[in-house]
Amino acid sequence: MAEEDINNAEWCIGLMSGTSLDGVDAALIKTDGHQVFEEGPSYYLAYPDDFRERLRHCFGLDEAKKAPNEIVKELTDFHIEAVSLLMEVARLPASEIGCIGFHGQTIHHDPDNGITVQIGDGQRLADALEIKVVYDFRVDDVAAGGEGAPLAPVYHRALADGLEHPVAILNIGGVANVTYLDGEEMIAFDTGAGNAFMDDWILRKAGLKFDDGGNIARQGKVDQSRLASWFANSYFQRPIPKSLDRDQFKQVDVENLSLEDGLATLAAFTVEAVYKAQNCCPKPPKRWLVCGGGRHNQYLMDQLNQRLDGDVVAVEDVEWDGDALEAQAFAFTAKRAVLGLPISFPKTTGVSENKTGGKLIYPK
Repeated sequence: MAEEDINNAEWCIGLMSGTSLDGVDAALIKTDGHQVFEEGPSYYLAYPDDFRERLRHCFGLDEAKKAPNEIVKELTDFHIEAVSLLMEVARLPASEIGCIGFHGQTIHHDPDNGITVQIGDGQRLADALEIKVVYDFRVDDVAAGGEGAPLAPVYHRALADGLEHPVAILNIGGVANVTYLDGEEMIAFDTGAGNAFMDDWILRKAGLKFDDGGNIARQGKVDQSRLASWFANSYFQRPIPKSLDRDQFKQVDVENLSLEDGLATLAAFTVEAVYKAQNCCPKPPKRWLVCGGGRHNQYLMDQLNQRLDGDVVAVEDVEWDGDALEAQAFAFTAKRAVLGLPISFPKTTGVSENKTGGKLIYPK
């Protein structure tokens, strides 16, 4: 179906469970797969601590079938609950939802070897909610030689249509990625670590889930020699587009540092990776719009502002919802997948040609 023939906007729901393992984000948008006509409410459902730890043990499993069935069932049921609660808030019945974009949980990502694994039971989700579901978004792209990530750029392009270009959208989740937009040009790639190392460190060292506002990191001192050694990782020499797995930087180690110095050094790793990513942009972005949990870390934002050309601001500065953005993106890409429109592109994932993706499944 040609893009110009499509103009059937409907409410779609997107779901995201990121590598930070904090919980499920669910978001509603009204879209025809080209434009976003309205943003509905969003809903966040936190994982219980015990489930989060059991889910964490699935990282590194290179086949979905290796994940314990009870984990996959529980994960899916949390997503079902998040959607149900979102529809209650929005006062929308299932009959008014066109489709659900179900990202699932990435447990392993190794596109160099043709592997990307997201777990979650799409059929169970569709049956429980009586709504058609698109899931397994990344597999087709990887099978065609792409990186399988990031997939949000096509949504960023739709949202940023009226903004001054060039502009960069920086998502700092467990892993950080950037979308560069300048007119018709759209480039995207993972920059490096996001919040994952900082969150893991403060959990082990202090029993906290995150460094609120970056206030603890602000008290620390960066271990410059250690930081420099981390950038010897071959990932930073690879050409773009490129993507990485949460556990790719196995040499990152701050065990013998204080809590404060460890956080400061890990924050610097995130910031310097974005600084290096700036050199991959054809022109310096006039503005960096930051989404994901990292934008709440004021220390991180201050450091980015010092290192990057252009202003660094949270996406709320342009009236986007930074907490819901990635879930919204999977509502948008689900709608595009239903219509057979591309969701990945040569300059965003490295796939040889524009490609749609995802598996569409209907309730039984």
